[in-house]
Amino acid sequence: MGTTAYIVLLAIGLAVGGGVGFYIRNNQKKQEEMKAEEEKQRILRDADAKVRELLFEAKNEAWKIQEDAKKEERERRTKLQAVEERLVKKEDALDQRLDGAEKLKEELEGKINSVKQLKLEVQAIYEQQKGQLEEVAKLSKDEARQLLLKKVEEESKDEIVAYVKKLEVQLREEADGKAKHIIADAIQKYAAETAVESTATIVALPNDEMKGRIIGREGRNINTFEEITGVDVIVDDTPGSIIISGFDLVRRYIAKIALERLVEDGRIHPARIEEMVTRVKEEVNTLIKELGEKAAVETGVVGLPMNLIKILGRLKFRVSYGQNVLKHSMEVAFLAAHMATELKADANICRKAGLLHDIGKAVDHEIQGRHALIGRDILKKFGITPEVIHCVEAHEGDVEAESLEAKIVQAANLISVARPGANRENLDNFLKRLDEIENVADSFDGVKKSYAIQAGREVRIFVDPEKVDDLQAIKLSHEIAKKIENDLRYPGQVKVEVIRERRTEIFAE
Repeated sequence: MGTTAYIVLLAIGLAVGGGVGFYIRNNQKKQEEMKAEEEKQRILRDADAKVRELLFEAKNEAWKIQEDAKKEERERRTKLQAVEERLVKKEDALDQRLDGAEKLKEELEGKINSVKQLKLEVQAIYEQQKGQLEEVAKLSKDEARQLLLKKVEEESKDEIVAYVKKLEVQLREEADGKAKHIIADAIQKYAAETAVESTATIVALPNDEMKGRIIGREGRNINTFEEITGVDVIVDDTPGSIIISGFDLVRRYIAKIALERLVEDGRIHPARIEEMVTRVKEEVNTLIKELGEKAAVETGVVGLPMNLIKILGRLKFRVSYGQNVLKHSMEVAFLAAHMATELKADANICRKAGLLHDIGKAVDHEIQGRHALIGRDILKKFGITPEVIHCVEAHEGDVEAESLEAKIVQAANLISVARPGANRENLDNFLKRLDEIENVADSFDGVKKSYAIQAGREVRIFVDPEKVDDLQAIKLSHEIAKKIENDLRYPGQVKVEVIRERRTEIFAE
């Protein structure tokens, strides 16, 4: 019984304690809610105050901006008014100037019309006077001019002849002295050998029995040799030698060296011939390159393409009028460079053009045409400068020389060709040139007879004194010299001498 009561009391105590706890918790919750509400109200009051403050500041800022805008607008209006006033003033000034210009234009037009009218009147008076003069003189204006010139020429003929001769002598002396000085100085700086080379290719044999071995059984050795080298081998009755013939001098050189080695070796048969020719071709190709490089180095020409240097080296095996063309080209390069230095021209252009001026002769046996024009086309392919190309194409007169450098290269080429011992021209060409010079001189009116002397360096022309006076003789010499320059090709210079003489004959009886 006591236990039950205790449990009951415990349960009642727990129930009362739970109720009291609930009341306390509920009461605390209400207090917290009241505090939260108060805090909320306080935050709302603060926010409201802050908003009112921000609105006040925004209104103040907007008012300031509005005031600044009004102030700026007033300033702009003031400036625009000032600009408008200036524009109005300028417009008024322009109107005034335009009115003045219109008046000036009217005045000028009036003066121009007056001048035109006056010019017409003067022209009419001039034509009237001219007609009256022509009517009185019975001559036209051109006829009067010709008559006056003829009269002056007749009256002053002796003075004109003397003056022209004096000027010619003076200019010739000055030009000859300067030219001799430049040429002599250039030649002194480059002393070239004057040996003339032969174009014949002869191979010496130890005995005549070797000819049979070269020919071979049924001619198989000589046929193989000619087929591989591209030359003709002439075996005749000449003792101890055979002749190699061909247009390509490089092939002739290869054939000569190969044949000499075959003769020295003694083993002559088709296989050995082919082997020897192939070996010599390789050696010659290397030699050609070395010769071209050596020529370029010795003349001071740099920057040439390797293939062009090889073509240059081929000139070593080219002979023209007895001159080795490579040596001749090097000589022209030296002479042209020295003369260019004296004449204040471009020495580098003259040096390069002098070395390359005969480059066309390396292939002129393969390509039809003048070697100067062939050389021009070769240099264009290798990108050589136009100044050098012009010197090359003009060095023989195929193209008119337009630059000082081109004329210098022409002169250097003529000096090299015409120097003693350098040129071995055949008799037929020599006589042909003399005939051409005499025919040119004989083609002019008043010429009785002409004679080319001094190996074609001088032509003496005898004129009819009844048809040609002294002044006309001077004119005739210039005309003949000009025609020789334009129509003929010749080394050096040709002196034209016109001789006018009168002979009086009478018989004593």
